[in-house]
Amino acid sequence: MRSSTSSINERYEYQQYIIKQLEKDGYIERDSKHFDKYSAMDPDLLLKFLTQTQPKVMSELKKMYGADLKTFIVNSINKAATDKNNSILNLLKNGVYVDNNPNHKLKLLYNKPATDYNPDLIKKYKANIFSVMQEVWVDKDNKERVDLVIFINGIAIISIELKSNTQGQNFKDAIKQYKKERNPKDRIFLFKAGCLVNFAMDLEQVYMTTKLDKDKTYFIPFNRGKGHGVDSGAGNPIDKDGFGVRYMWEDILTKDTLLELIEKFIFIQKKEDKDSSSNYSKRKYKEQIIFPRYHQLDAIRKILADLKINHTSQNYLIEHSAGSGKTNTIAWLASRLVSLHDDENNNIFDNIIVMTDRVVVDRQLQNAILRLKEAAGVVKVMDDKCTSADLAAALSSNTKIVVTTIQKFPYVLDIIKDNGSNGPILKGKKFAVIIDEAHSSTAGKNMLAVSQTLSANGESDEDVQDILTNQIQKSGKQPNVSMFAFTATPKETTLRLFGRPDKNGDYVAFHLYSMKQAIEEGFILDALANYTTYKTIYKLNKNIVDDPTIPANDAKRQIARYIDLHDDNITQRTKIIIEHFIQNIQKELINENTSMSEAKAMVVTASRQAAVKYKQAFDKYIREHRINNIKTLVAFSGTVTIDGHDYTEASINGFSEENTAKEFDQPTYQILIVANKYQVGFDQPKLVAMYIMKKLHGVNAVQTLSRLNRVYYPYKKVPVVIDFVNDYKDIEKDFRPFYTTTILANTINPQTIYRLNEKIDGYYILDPLDIDNANQILLKKQKDFRDKQHLTFYGQKVQSALTKGNLSVNDQKDFVKLLRHFCRYYEFLLQISMLEDLELQKKYNFIVYVLNYIDVRNDDVSYDLTGKLSATDFIQENTGHYEVKHKISDPIVKLPVVDDTSFTEPTKKRLSEIIEEINSKTGANFDKDVVTKSLMQVKDIMLKNQDLKESAKNNSATDFELAYNEKTDDALIKGISQNKTFFTYLLNTPEVKKEVLGIFATEVYKALKES
Repeated sequence: MRSSTSSINERYEYQQYIIKQLEKDGYIERDSKHFDKYSAMDPDLLLKFLTQTQPKVMSELKKMYGADLKTFIVNSINKAATDKNNSILNLLKNGVYVDNNPNHKLKLLYNKPATDYNPDLIKKYKANIFSVMQEVWVDKDNKERVDLVIFINGIAIISIELKSNTQGQNFKDAIKQYKKERNPKDRIFLFKAGCLVNFAMDLEQVYMTTKLDKDKTYFIPFNRGKGHGVDSGAGNPIDKDGFGVRYMWEDILTKDTLLELIEKFIFIQKKEDKDSSSNYSKRKYKEQIIFPRYHQLDAIRKILADLKINHTSQNYLIEHSAGSGKTNTIAWLASRLVSLHDDENNNIFDNIIVMTDRVVVDRQLQNAILRLKEAAGVVKVMDDKCTSADLAAALSSNTKIVVTTIQKFPYVLDIIKDNGSNGPILKGKKFAVIIDEAHSSTAGKNMLAVSQTLSANGESDEDVQDILTNQIQKSGKQPNVSMFAFTATPKETTLRLFGRPDKNGDYVAFHLYSMKQAIEEGFILDALANYTTYKTIYKLNKNIVDDPTIPANDAKRQIARYIDLHDDNITQRTKIIIEHFIQNIQKELINENTSMSEAKAMVVTASRQAAVKYKQAFDKYIREHRINNIKTLVAFSGTVTIDGHDYTEASINGFSEENTAKEFDQPTYQILIVANKYQVGFDQPKLVAMYIMKKLHGVNAVQTLSRLNRVYYPYKKVPVVIDFVNDYKDIEKDFRPFYTTTILANTINPQTIYRLNEKIDGYYILDPLDIDNANQILLKKQKDFRDKQHLTFYGQKVQSALTKGNLSVNDQKDFVKLLRHFCRYYEFLLQISMLEDLELQKKYNFIVYVLNYIDVRNDDVSYDLTGKLSATDFIQENTGHYEVKHKISDPIVKLPVVDDTSFTEPTKKRLSEIIEEINSKTGANFDKDVVTKSLMQVKDIMLKNQDLKESAKNNSATDFELAYNEKTDDALIKGISQNKTFFTYLLNTPEVKKEVLGIFATEVYKALKES
C-alpha cells in the first residue's frame, strides 16, 4: 500500500498546482457555483466581457431587455450553439446575432492581432477573460463532478479529468470515468455545443476526445512523443524537473495557444459515412470536431518559426508516418502560409502550391484546404479538366492556394520562358510548394521543371554565357521558393533534396512522427504482426529434343513467367487463399448489427495476366464449392489479351474502374485482386489480409504492406500476410529504415559529375567545338530552319562517330548508358548545389539533344520458350510463421555512388544447363523430373507507360531500349526499384541485377509491340 505522505494527491496537490500555473498566465479561478449547467457558461464573466469589449451594442440591448439582459444573451447564445446546423466553435470564431437586428452581433472572443497597428484590436484582445473552475457539478442531479473546466469569456471550452500515478491511477482511469460516468447529453458535453475537447490526464500522459459517446468514446493520445530519432516512440519524456505533461499548462492551455487553436486549427469535419446497407450512391455524412494532435501542432509551429527566420531560403522534409493525419497537416500548413508575415509585415509567400503525385488531385486534400480557406478566390483546385493555361493564370493572379498535380508544372516553364509575351510574368513572386508524398518523381526532370518554373530570375537578353549561368541558377534551390515535402518513407534522394544536415552532417527530416510512435499510439497497426511464408516447389522439364543456345537471363525470365502463370500453380494458391480467408479472416470484424464479417483481403499479383487468371480461378473455385459469401473484384490498367480474348478491369468487374474502390467498400465484395494498382495510397481500413505473389523490395514493400495498417475502430484488427514469394527477413529489413527516423549518411558532390565527364571524354566521340557551336543554336529563343539543319548535322556526326568506329555493340551501349548517367547525375546535382560550371552545362545541353539521334543496335535474338517447357507436381510448402513484436530500426540510407557502367556480355547457356543451374540453387539434381524453387516475377509496371507504348509502336528494339532506359534511370541514383523490373529469387544478387537491365527492355518492347 502506497504511503499517503509520499504520493501526489490528485485533488489537493496536483489539481491545485495546475490552477496556480494557469493563474501565472493570467487566468482567474472562479468558484463552481457560478457555473450554469444548462448553458455550460459562466454568465457573469460572459456579460463582463461583452460589456467591456462591445459597450455600444450592449447598451442598446440593455435598453431593450433591462434586467433580463443576462438571461436573454445566455439563452440566445445557447439556442444558437445547440442548433444542429451551428456550433459553439462557429460562434467563437464568427460571433452570434442575438436577435433580428443585423447590428446586434456579439463577438465572443478576440483573436490576437497579427500586427500592433490597431490599438483598439489590441485592447479587445487583452480583454479576453480566461478562467478555470474546479470540482464542477455538470449534471442536473449533481452526480457528475468534473475536476477542471477551462472557460474563455465565460464559455466552457475544455474539460479535464485528472489522475495521479502515485495514487495508483492513471489516464486510463480518467478515460473510464468519461465513458462510464459522464453523460454525453449533459450540456457541457453536448457534441458541437459543449466543450471543444476533453482531456484525460495523469502525471505522465494525456489523452483526448472531442465527442463523448459512452463506451464508444474514442480517446487518442495527446503526447509529445518520447525520445528522438531512432529512440522516438509513444508517451512523453521523463522530466526530472517536473511533470511529463507540464507542456499542457506551460503551452497548450496558455491564453495565446488556446486562441491560436480556436482560430487556426480546430474545425468541424463533415465526412461521408457510407451506409453499408445501401448502395454507395446513397450517402450519409458524419461530423467530427478535429483538434490537432500534438505532432501536427508541433510540426506547423516549428515550420512557421523557422520560416520567420529563414524566409524562403530553406526546404523542409516532414517525415510523418501513415496514420499521422497528413491531409489535415498539409491543409493547416497551406492555410497558415497564406497569412505568414515577416517582422516588417510583408508576406513571406505570394502563392502556396500543393502538389500530389496522383493523376487526379486527392479529393480529401482539396476539401480539407477549402474547408480552412473558404473565401472566394483564395483556393483554386486544378482538377483534370484544368489546362496549363489555367494553372499559369492562377499563379499570376491573386489566388493564394493552388492545388494541382506535379505533371502540370513543366508546361508553365514554357510560358515564363517567353517573359510574359504568351502568358503571365511570375518574376518576383515567392512560392511555397507543398509536396504530398514526395517520392521518385521529385528526383528527376519533374522537380527540375518546378524549380525552373518558379525561379525569380527572368530570361536574360545577354550572351550565351549569361543564359547558361541563368539556367544553372534556375535549376537549384531557388531563393524565392521553399518546398515542403511530406512522406512516410523518404528515399535517399528525397532526404538529400529536402532534408537538413544534422550536427553530424547527415541529412534528416525537419520534423518526424515515426512509424514506431504511430503503432505504439494505436493510430496504425503493425503490418508484419502476423506473417506466413510459402515457397513453391515443382518439377520442371523441357518438351523438346534440341538444346538451343539462348541468353541465360532471358531464359530465366521466361521460366519465371511460365511458372507464375501455370494453371496448376494458380489453382493450388487459389485454394489455399480462399480456405484461409474462410477459416481465419471471415471471423474478424463481425458487425454487431448484421452478424456478418466486414473483413476484406487483397491479393497482390505479379502481372496483369496473373491478375486476370487469378480472378478466373477464384470465381471458378467459389462457384464449384458453392461459396455464397465471397465475391471478388480485379484491378489492373489497360487491356490484357489471353488466349485471344481481351480483358479490362471494367469488362471483368461489370462497372467502370473509377468505381472499383467504392464498390469494394460495399459488403458485396470481400477480395480485391490487383496488379500494380491500389498498392500505394489506398485507404481501406477493412483490409485484414494480404496474399502476395509478387516480389517486393524497399519502399515498394513498405508501401504495399502498409495498406493493412489502417485502424478500423472500434474493431480490434490484426493484419495477416500470406506471402508466396518473399522472405520475411528481407521484408522486415525493408521496414527498418522507416521504423523510426531515416538518415542519409552520404551525399553526391561535384566530383561525381567530373568523373563521369572524364569517362565520356575518354571515348573521343563528342567534339568540344561541336558542343560550343551547337549551344549557340540551342540557346536561341527563335530557331530557323537553317539552325535546325545544323543541329541535325551534329546529331548525325555523333551517331556516325559512335557506330562507324571500332567500338563493339556493347561498348556503344556502354557509352550511351554513360551519357544518360551524366544527364541524370547532373540534373540531381543542380538541385542540391549551386554548381556553376558553364562547360558542363553546355555539355549537358548538347548530350540531351544528341541522345535523340543515337541508335545502338542489339543483335541478340530472344529465344521463345513458349511450349518448350513443362512443369508438374506443384507443392505450396509453408516455410514459416512470424509474430515478431520487437522491431529493429536501421535508419541509415546512402545514395549510390558512380559505379562501373559497362555492360556484361550475356552468358550463353543451353536450355538444359539453365535448368541445371536452377536445380543447383534449390538443392535438386538435374533430371527429367526436377524439383526447383519458384521463379516469380515482379509486375511490369512499364507496360502501362504511354510514352513507351508510343516508342514501341514507332521505333526499333534498340531505339526503344534507349527510351526505356530514360524511364528507369532513377535506379542509377536511388538504387533499382524492384517493382519496375522482372526478377526472381535467383536474380536477387548484384551481378544478376546488372544483367537484367539489358534483358528486361527487350521483353517490354515485345509485349508492347504485340499489343
